[in-house]
Formats: sequence, structure tokens, C-alpha cells
Amino acid sequence: MEIKVYIKFHPVALKTDEDLMKLAFATKTYLLNGGKQVQFNVVDRDVLIDAQKNPQNHRDLIVRVAGYSAYFTTLTKMIQDEVIERTGFQNM
Repeated sequence: MEIKVYIKFHPVALKTDEDLMKLAFATKTYLLNGGKQVQFNVVDRDVLIDAQKNPQNHRDLIVRVAGYSAYFTTLTKMIQDEVIERTGFQNM
């Protein structure tokens, strides 16, 4: 049975080199303890919402989906909504 774990980091938590080192250590710990996969999207939720509304302004925006990377504006609305939902912090 595969267990999915979503860990959310707000972009402000990844601003400094020290912040990035903490993320690296957390990722290493996860993988050393049996974690199988890590996917990072470090993008502001508002940017994703704007990309949905104004795709012409965000043609170069790439996101991780489920084992692959894709240009956000080429994804279906359903997949875009899922990526946006994963960036939300209001339900935490």
C-alpha cells in the first residue's frame, strides 16, 4: 500500500541558505527512513491562480505534478486546481 504524505512549506520559509539546509536535512531524513518520493513546488499560490487566469503571462511556469514536471498553463484545469490546492495553507 502506498501512503501519500503532503508536506507544505510556505515560500517565506525557504528564503535563506540556512532555510534551504533545513529542507535538505528534512528531505534526507525522510528518504533515509523509507520515504520513496519527494516532489517540490515552491511557488506562491497567487502566482498559480494568476497563471490560470492569465496563461499568456506565465508560459514558462513549470510545476511538479505526480512524478513528472509540466508547464502549468498546459495542464487541464482539474490538474491545475489540484496543484493550487496543494499549495494552500488555509486548511492547515
